[in-house]
Amino acid sequence: MTESRAPSAQARVYDVCIVGSGAGGGMAAHALTRAGADVIVLEAGVPWDNLKDSAMLTWPYESPRRGRSTKDHPFGEFDACVGGWEIEGEPYTRAPGTEFSWWRARMVGGRTNHWGRISLRFGPYDFKRKSRDGLGDDWPISYDDVAPYYDKIDRLIGLFGSKENLPNEPDGVFQPPPRPRCHELLVKQAADKLHVTCIPARLSILTRPLNGRAPCHYCGQCNRGCHVNANFTSTNVLIGPALTTGRLTLVTNAMAREVTLDKAGRASGVAYVDKTTGSDRHVRARVVVLAASALETARLLLNSKSPAFPDGLANGSGTVGKYITDTTGTDVGGFIPKMMDHVPHNHDGVGGMHLYMPWWLEDQKLDFPRGYHIEVWGGTHVPSYGFMGGIQRYPSGGGYGKQLKDDYRRYYGATIGFSGRGEMIPNDDTYCEIDPRTVDRWGIPVLRFHWKWSDHEYKQVKHMQETFRALIAEMGGETFSPMPGPDRGYGIAAGGVIIHELGGARMGDDPKTSVTNRWCQAHECKNLFVADGAPFVSQADKNPTWTILALALRTSEHITDLMKRGEL
Repeated sequence: MTESRAPSAQARVYDVCIVGSGAGGGMAAHALTRAGADVIVLEAGVPWDNLKDSAMLTWPYESPRRGRSTKDHPFGEFDACVGGWEIEGEPYTRAPGTEFSWWRARMVGGRTNHWGRISLRFGPYDFKRKSRDGLGDDWPISYDDVAPYYDKIDRLIGLFGSKENLPNEPDGVFQPPPRPRCHELLVKQAADKLHVTCIPARLSILTRPLNGRAPCHYCGQCNRGCHVNANFTSTNVLIGPALTTGRLTLVTNAMAREVTLDKAGRASGVAYVDKTTGSDRHVRARVVVLAASALETARLLLNSKSPAFPDGLANGSGTVGKYITDTTGTDVGGFIPKMMDHVPHNHDGVGGMHLYMPWWLEDQKLDFPRGYHIEVWGGTHVPSYGFMGGIQRYPSGGGYGKQLKDDYRRYYGATIGFSGRGEMIPNDDTYCEIDPRTVDRWGIPVLRFHWKWSDHEYKQVKHMQETFRALIAEMGGETFSPMPGPDRGYGIAAGGVIIHELGGARMGDDPKTSVTNRWCQAHECKNLFVADGAPFVSQADKNPTWTILALALRTSEHITDLMKRGEL
């Protein structure tokens, strides 16, 4: 699919070619088209539009699968995101001993069609962690450099939250948060007793009208794609408006193969495969922006070899593909008797949590560095396949007929759980490289992953498990499973499972140890920029999407300034 203003995307030289249409690519397209640039976006996936393609109000019983996952919808057949950890014809490999799974979205808007919309700013400490604990590296920029761009995306996209004045949890430009639901009030009571900070969540879901978009009507199905665009997706909040400028060409089913160079060693465009025909294509541009997702961007750079860059484009430092990370994670759920036989009441709310727990032990002496936040889940969702995890998990649950129906009614809503999302510290044993023997269905060499958690991450996850179990006990509940031991890594999720991969083209002031500069501009190729998670120097105890958006906007404004000065 091509939405363009020319007979062929190859028939012109664009100002900017962007690879990827997710958070970073969408923001770059939105900002650059509004600045007057002629932009083309190459998207490896299929077309998508929330207004037409969402299954938002589909009842599970309308499908023979009752909502069960499919190969390209691992989070349920009604989930908006097309993609997964395994995609036919697009393999990747793992080095011996590596446990890592790589999620790829294959649709316009990328992962923004799937994510939980937890929209957290990195804090002042997060940009300068090495200065605080001596581990990893500091970013070459500070929170103050990014803060104005956080403010801009808050006003453009919208999110709810509350002013808390916490030192490393920066406040934003918030809409009013929704009130906690019944199970969340119980969580809040337990958290207060255990001295765990618990505040209103910060999600990019509108509770008030904004920029022509309606507020959330509380159908609770944000993961399916919102018909009214009350929640944020790059698809309809960034790409859609960029198309209306008349300055965006969107090409779908376009699998980028490599960044091409001119005789002067500058980026000249992007070679890609038209997935619908299998034919090779090329688009020319004065500036190239890679926003294909952190690891796909690393793959593109490593595959873009030339006499000037024999080890991959912009890889003179040898750090492309290095210092990659994922969020640490583990989950614990429990049966809460206080939530049984509840009086029918209003469960209205967004498709996500109304409360969360930011890291509350910043200055405490622990046996691990950095920290994590806690996400809350539970309540009475629309029953579908796998409902409640199986009635057999509950006391006396099971049977037939009336007893079975009565048990389901009694235990409906009596599950509360917690998910930890924490910071991994980059290490030398975790990286990706090109597999020398394996290619995808289009003959493009694939990535091979090396992954290793350190004791820092294992001890952090152990602390998560202990905290979640204490919260469940404080609510008078019992967990569904025993505490995992060190032989199981205390229940740590495998690399890639949390889908927060970052790094691979990290920024820095020194070209010998980094790929991009503080503007996400390649040190060795001045008209090449990166606008996804690849330039991140480190993780944080926050979801990365809001920072990807802010950095992409900052980079786009820098590109605009350089173009106006004739430097690109």
